[in-house]
Amino acid sequence: MRFVQFRLLKDTIKATRIGLQKKSGGIVDLSDVLPNCHSIVEALGKLGGNGLIKIAQTNLANKETSCSKVQLLAPITSPDKIFCIGLNYRDTCKELGFAPPDEPLVFSKFSNSITGPFDKIKHPDISKEVFWEAELAVVLGKKGKNIEASEAKDYVFGYTVANDLTALDWHKKNGGQWLLGKTMDGFCPIGPNILTADKVPDPHNLKISCSVNGQIKQTSNTNQLIHGVFDCISFLSKFCTLLPGDIILTGTPPGSGGFAKPPQFLQEGDVVECEIEQLGKIRNQIE
Repeated sequence: MRFVQFRLLKDTIKATRIGLQKKSGGIVDLSDVLPNCHSIVEALGKLGGNGLIKIAQTNLANKETSCSKVQLLAPITSPDKIFCIGLNYRDTCKELGFAPPDEPLVFSKFSNSITGPFDKIKHPDISKEVFWEAELAVVLGKKGKNIEASEAKDYVFGYTVANDLTALDWHKKNGGQWLLGKTMDGFCPIGPNILTADKVPDPHNLKISCSVNGQIKQTSNTNQLIHGVFDCISFLSKFCTLLPGDIILTGTPPGSGGFAKPPQFLQEGDVVECEIEQLGKIRNQIE
């Protein structure tokens, strides 16, 4: 199943709605059968991943709305936590000349960084060094603490595509802490949907790529992950309680512009596309 958040283009209230995207591209609106849930995060919190899927299954045959009549939004908004894992691809570490980390290297973004899969992103005035990082993002479906890696799969609701945009100049400033360079407005476009975990037999064997203005910049496979999805979930759960709707960005393959020689940075008008096998593609223009 592919869960989405969307707006009806003719809706003057611009209400966020929850839906299922079918193979045809059409969307089954679930908002009327989820009357007390105004976002997927809220639905996951109240129903859990399995509960949300069960309700969706009973409404699969409902009328579809054409994709031409909707605006797709980020499928997750206002999560409790956005975790990011750095230096988590073997081929990235090789590119940079770094030894693979012994444990996940964790930083975070704030919810203000989330934006839609096809939204324009304003280039921040305070940075001249913004670049791209295509990533596999994991969406959690239930609450957990001290989770064993062998059990972590049960906590995954689904997967989506993310771009961990980064301002390298601020990545280096502020005492070398990464946060400010990672969490500027719009710096985490995600989508276009959440593909449920049951439809992704192996999250560790997915092609991943990124292009800028049609030119391929990153291409790899999630089989290059150093710390896999379930190991990351287990590791993070040792430090804090994981909640439904929490997101984990699992790292980026080689080719992110900030570490190219010479470095490559995004300019006004550039179009960035991040794509992951089975999950789809997000496309954002810098303005």
